Amino acid sequence: MRRTTRALDSKGGETGALGQLQAGVTLQERYLVLGVLGHGGMSSVYKGRDLHFPNVTKLVAVKEMTNMAADQAIYEMIVRNFEREADLLATLSHPAIPRIYDYFTHESNSYLVMEFIEGKDLEAILRDADEPIAEDQAISWAVELCDVLMYLHNHQPQPVVFRDLKPSNIMVDHHGHIRLIDFGIARVFQPGQKGTMIGTEGYSPPEQYRGEASPVGDVYALGATLHHLLTKRDPRGEPPFSFSERPIREINPKVSGELEAVVDAALKYDPKDRFPSIEAMKQALMAAAKKTGVLISAQTATVISPRNEVQELWSFECEDEIRGSPTVHEGLVYIGCYDNNLYALNAKTGEFVWKYPTEGGIVSRPAAEEDMVFVGSEDERLHAVTANRGKLIWTYFADGPVRSSLTLSDGHVFFGADDGHLHVLNMMSGRRAWRAEANGPVRTTPLIGHERVYYGCESGDFYCVDFRGELKWRFRAKRAITSSPIMVEGIIYFGSMDWTLYALEGEGGWQLWRFRMGRPVISTPTYAEGKIFIGCADGNIYAIDARASRESWRFQTDHQVTGSPIIHHDSVYCGSVDGNMYCLDMRSGRKRWNFTTGGPITGTPALADNRIFFGSTDHRVYALLA
Repeated sequence: MRRTTRALDSKGGETGALGQLQAGVTLQERYLVLGVLGHGGMSSVYKGRDLHFPNVTKLVAVKEMTNMAADQAIYEMIVRNFEREADLLATLSHPAIPRIYDYFTHESNSYLVMEFIEGKDLEAILRDADEPIAEDQAISWAVELCDVLMYLHNHQPQPVVFRDLKPSNIMVDHHGHIRLIDFGIARVFQPGQKGTMIGTEGYSPPEQYRGEASPVGDVYALGATLHHLLTKRDPRGEPPFSFSERPIREINPKVSGELEAVVDAALKYDPKDRFPSIEAMKQALMAAAKKTGVLISAQTATVISPRNEVQELWSFECEDEIRGSPTVHEGLVYIGCYDNNLYALNAKTGEFVWKYPTEGGIVSRPAAEEDMVFVGSEDERLHAVTANRGKLIWTYFADGPVRSSLTLSDGHVFFGADDGHLHVLNMMSGRRAWRAEANGPVRTTPLIGHERVYYGCESGDFYCVDFRGELKWRFRAKRAITSSPIMVEGIIYFGSMDWTLYALEGEGGWQLWRFRMGRPVISTPTYAEGKIFIGCADGNIYAIDARASRESWRFQTDHQVTGSPIIHHDSVYCGSVDGNMYCLDMRSGRKRWNFTTGGPITGTPALADNRIFFGSTDHRVYALLA
């Protein structure tokens, strides 16, 4: 593409000087250009609107390849690089990486349509700041950058090296999260392969000037970026590779020696002297933050963003405490209460629809399928009622209270009872298909996987049985197992009252690792992006590396955490006995907001249509905007 002073868009509209598109131009009869976001020697980026969504304003970023090269070979090389960026982005899926929506060419122009990110890049934040970035904020951003670089470096089938990490390519969105932009020179990593020197002077590592790019080059660039954030000294205006001549703490004494040491290690001239991987750098950052106490202050501080003002959509008052968890099904919220009733509420408005009376308190989470709802009660029965009216269909009598939540699978209801059995019933008739014994009350939610059923009991035994109830293996913890199991890639995770999170091999029950916590664990774990998230009676919500059993972060509440966390997008939602529902950043553990109720929250929230639903012992059911 040869840049001209005037050109036509796809509908005949004019572009501006030097080929920049004017506001009002429409591309592909779909993307309306609203204005210029930025431009450089090879491309321009525009703010646009996707007209395929006429009833809402869907904003997009439109990247246009610009090229003044008269040489055809250079022109073709730039086109290939632009196409490579489009192909690379199409293979990536990470919350910190903009999504790609479209790629097209028109005449001699190439366009990439991407997710529009509302926010500011770190270069602009630094420029507007009167002082260097605070240590806790710098660490929080650095940890998020480590997470996205870890994703790239471990990308399959081939790792990806970003090669141009710098403040102007890092955005902070309106939720306070890091977003990595401009993948124009990122490349698939092939050991030993050399290429042209590419990157940005001041941030690029020495070996990149020799045409060598590797994951530890991104470690150096992150170190250079952190040095810039913590000192407000732009490395582009300094002699190359002279960071050692500008010690961070001589410029900014507020920075801890521990963090300075991490940055210095990342900036070593010889790649062999740096952190061997971005994972190792993240661990060093976390260790420095814990040692200095920055991690605690970062977690208790709230990210300044519009999401801090959590919006209560509605609340509904029952007649007694709500200790259990809700289920959302076809527009209704089903939740049990210690007034002995199962309630059905309109999920949008919170309006009462019906209630079904049992003869005992309900702590079991209901389960729903098609037009039936099932719930256990401390009246020693499992009840099946109609979903629309709450009319009884059948009841099943156990020999003890039913405090286990339910699992529905293949036309059957699986649940435990305090009578020391796992029960399996026909969903339609309520007749028992089979049951399996345990050495104590079964209060965990049964897990179905690989044609087996997994459950724990209050004796500390954890069982694996087949679909006939025959024992396949048994594992013994030191104390009761109330935490329900989950399975990820054939590995079973659950907590125990012996203060431990366990990881077992699902086929044979062999212990792979265990992680010691500060007090007993009742909370059920959940999984996302290689981490196990779980609450503990020590008041913490933990994020644990699922492979290495290392703590990634913890967030301290003011009381026990007996409910279980859930994940939505990049947020962790979890209640505490301190009466708060917390929303945390999934990658750093940093608090985004908390919502205070009038009593302990002991259950697990439910999520539907970007709303979270939960109950409190203050007798109320709440709906919040997630």
